[in-house]
Amino acid sequence: MTLSLTLDANQVNTLLRRAFPDGSDAHFPRVTEVAPGRAVLVRAYHDSMLRPGRLISGPNLMALADTAAYALILAHIGDQLMAVTSSLVMNFLRGAKPGDLYAEAQMLRLGRRNAVCDVRLWTEHPDRLAAQATVTYAIP
Repeated sequence: MTLSLTLDANQVNTLLRRAFPDGSDAHFPRVTEVAPGRAVLVRAYHDSMLRPGRLISGPNLMALADTAAYALILAHIGDQLMAVTSSLVMNFLRGAKPGDLYAEAQMLRLGRRNAVCDVRLWTEHPDRLAAQATVTYAIP
């Protein structure tokens, strides 16, 4: 599968901020890197991300997985904000310790009607995954 980018990381960040203007700057995920078929995002740590037991909550992990897939897809298809999540399957692998939350999304398939991404999430190190998700988006 040969993929080419339509937007760079800064352009994807600008597009995401336009799509979600009410998101808090301090808590908004940031695209740090895009390449054909790949995107990396980070969400700065905040105590509000924690669940009992001082681990990052599942909803925070799921939200970043979804955002990472969306950012990766937008980087390839451009300003098509009506692309929507049609499936998100999450596998929690270990507790995510407090710290900045990272996601790396890989494009598994980009078609005319849908896109499928593999997303891996961690706080400590990419070799110590906290979760993995398979995210499918419907493309208008």
